[in-house]
Amino acid sequence: MRTVCIEIKRVFFVLFILIVNIGGINEITARESKTILITDFGAVPDGKKLNTEIIQKAIDEVSQNGGGKIIFTEGTFLCGSIVLKSNVELHLKEGAVLLGSANPYDYREMKKKQSPKSNVRDDKSELAFLLADGAKNISLTGKGTINGQGRELALAIDSLHHIGEKVDPKYNYRRMRPHETARPKLFRFSKCHNVNVSGLNLQDAACWGLSFELCSNLVLDSLNILSRDYWNNDGMDITDCKNVRVTNCDVNSADDGICLKSYNPGHWNDSVYIANCTVRSSASAIKFGTASYGGFKNVTIENIKVFDTFRSVIAIESVDGGDIENIKVSNIVAKNTGNAIFIRLGHRGGEKPGTVKNIHIKDIKVEVPFGRPDIDYDMRGPEVNFFHNPFPSPITGIPGHQIENVTLENIEISYPGRASKGMAYIPLSRLDQVPNKIKDYPEFSMFGELPAWGFYVRHVKNITLKNVTLNLEEYDFRPPFVFDHVSKIKMEQLNLPEDNRKIVIKDVHGIELDEEMKKFLVEKE
Repeated sequence: MRTVCIEIKRVFFVLFILIVNIGGINEITARESKTILITDFGAVPDGKKLNTEIIQKAIDEVSQNGGGKIIFTEGTFLCGSIVLKSNVELHLKEGAVLLGSANPYDYREMKKKQSPKSNVRDDKSELAFLLADGAKNISLTGKGTINGQGRELALAIDSLHHIGEKVDPKYNYRRMRPHETARPKLFRFSKCHNVNVSGLNLQDAACWGLSFELCSNLVLDSLNILSRDYWNNDGMDITDCKNVRVTNCDVNSADDGICLKSYNPGHWNDSVYIANCTVRSSASAIKFGTASYGGFKNVTIENIKVFDTFRSVIAIESVDGGDIENIKVSNIVAKNTGNAIFIRLGHRGGEKPGTVKNIHIKDIKVEVPFGRPDIDYDMRGPEVNFFHNPFPSPITGIPGHQIENVTLENIEISYPGRASKGMAYIPLSRLDQVPNKIKDYPEFSMFGELPAWGFYVRHVKNITLKNVTLNLEEYDFRPPFVFDHVSKIKMEQLNLPEDNRKIVIKDVHGIELDEEMKKFLVEKE
């Protein structure tokens, strides 16, 4: 009898352990897969009720209880700034709209912790619709829409400034609009790890669209980004982030489309992959800079379509002391864009100039029009402040600091021609008149009139051009190539108009041409 009792106790003990373990497993599983409807928290999708506190409470509770998915069903959920927390996914079903309030008082700046000191002050704002600081494992997914009501919000900010109620100390009276630091971005994420934003329609920011700083493992996929409601409407800005994938995105922006920035010395964008995207922009399509204090390393860009873009298809700029290296760009098709390639090393800021080296650009086809490419935009970027001939692609360092190791392969650029000597004419005998503009804001038009119509290359070491085709719709009196203060040039398989094949060199050391091109070489002392 005693033995039977002992065995019964053992059975009950084993059952107890199993029940506890099973319960624990179920609890963990439930915690990991927790899914709730935002309407269960009391959110009202009528586009009128302000749901900020309700949505924030749901995010806080889900995060505190181990994480999960918050689902937004069909309807319009009006709210102000909300802060995303670790292990939370916001999932917007098709027909769901997260609508930003048009009331400036419904927005707040993110209070960041332990951020490095930045040298940038002019555009570094923490004011946004969706905020996150130091969060891990956060996602925004679905087929719904996040709409910032940018124009309505910006005009409300403008009105409050003029009645003296909410004064913007940086208000731009020249252009009569609030400074970008007074207008909320759509996203502002800082120091976040494992971030996934996919499938959504993201639109109508009052300032930049998506802004990510010092984040790691960032995935932006299959996004439709419309950022044309107001000024400074970048599509996305990625600052000093590591392990980044931007894929299958459609970006239509009034300012730079996909922009890599570096605000923090000692930090840089590293291991960035941008592919299979379409970009339309009233500024540059894909841009490194302008802020470039740390740098950009190991960036691959491929399979990009660009159209109706005012400035550069690809702009690679270090002007604040940052280092740019190991950049691969391939398979780009651009129609109706103001400039093909702009590579710049300057010294606007930072203790000393940075570096630009190991740039490989191949399989690029660009069509440059005679007129302004973004003429149909209602919010156009600022025009060049002088009448000008069509600009070539500048690749320019500064005296004593050369851009190094640039390869251009399988490049085709069509230019309009029609240049006139009546426009700030610089003859080849006066190439020194082209300014270096060492401390200026970097832009393909920064030097004013240039003496070439295809490529203007200055202060560069080791540049290779292979299978480069330059077309002209109409005649241009300038030569297609000007190389000034360049060492180690290799050119082969150049295809140029029969009546315009001059290759102009000045202070060039080490040039290698194929036999066909040697007869077109013009040396200027």
